[in-house]
Formats: sequence, structure tokens, C-alpha cells
Amino acid sequence: MMQNPQPGYAQRFDAPGYAASLPVPFVRASLGARAVAYLLDILFIFGFTVLLTLLITLVGVVTFGLGWTLFAVLPASGIIYSAMTVGGARQSTIGQRLMGLRVVAPESGARVDIITAAVHALLFYVAVSTFLLWCVDIAFGLVRSDRRLGHDLLLGLAVVHAR
Repeated sequence: MMQNPQPGYAQRFDAPGYAASLPVPFVRASLGARAVAYLLDILFIFGFTVLLTLLITLVGVVTFGLGWTLFAVLPASGIIYSAMTVGGARQSTIGQRLMGLRVVAPESGARVDIITAAVHALLFYVAVSTFLLWCVDIAFGLVRSDRRLGHDLLLGLAVVHAR
């Protein structure tokens, strides 16, 4: 007998019948499409970072150098970009949109909030910057039938084909 999860908590991944409880309309995203989306997003993040740099430079000139402290935000521009786009109404980064993907909560298909989207991006960038973690992250996607990566599983998210 399976107990209902506590309110606010998703069903456990190792619970009996979990895979059968996934809604039918969600079709898993291929790892290749996710990789191409990431490569496209690198270009968009670069453009976003250039715009932020110009804006911070202008603010710094207007505030006689005080605004230049905002340059500390630049290393997080990829996380900010992902939080704004994945946490937005379209549920995907621009690269994911071009590849026909979106990020959802797999048990309900609900939108991802901005904080979860930021943490999802942070975990991804930590994994990508550490070769061993990146290999483990990819290994999860290769062995699972739903192609969810390690950082997807940690946050209970799924990247699916947009309809």
C-alpha cells in the first residue's frame, strides 16, 4: 500500500508505480537536443553578459564609480539568465525553445519557480565545471529511460519536448 506524499512534497522516485504515474503527454527530451540547446545558450549568455557589462559601466560612470561594485554580479549571469527564462512563462531558455524543449515538474507538468530554476542552473554549472561530476551527471541521463540528468533528479525536474 502506497502512502500519499505529504502536502508540498513530490512522490518519491523509488516508490512503487512511480514511472506509471507520470503523465502521458510528457515526452522525454533527448540528450542530444539538450546539448545543442546548451551550446546555443552559451551564445545568448555571452550576449546577456555583454549587455550587463555595458549597463554596469554606464551606471558606474553616472554614480562616479559606486555602481562598478555591480561587476560582482557578472559571474552569475548564466544563472540569472536561466532563472529568468526557465522560471518564466515559457519554461525554457532561448536555446531550449529553439530545440523545442521545456522544463517541468514531471509529476504535474507545473511551471518551475524562479528560485528552483536558478538552483537547477547552479547545479548544472557546478557539474559542467567539474569533470567527474559532469560524467556522473551525464551517466544518470544515459542509464535512465526518461533521460533525466543528475541535477534534474536532485530538484525533481524534467526536460521534455514542448507541445
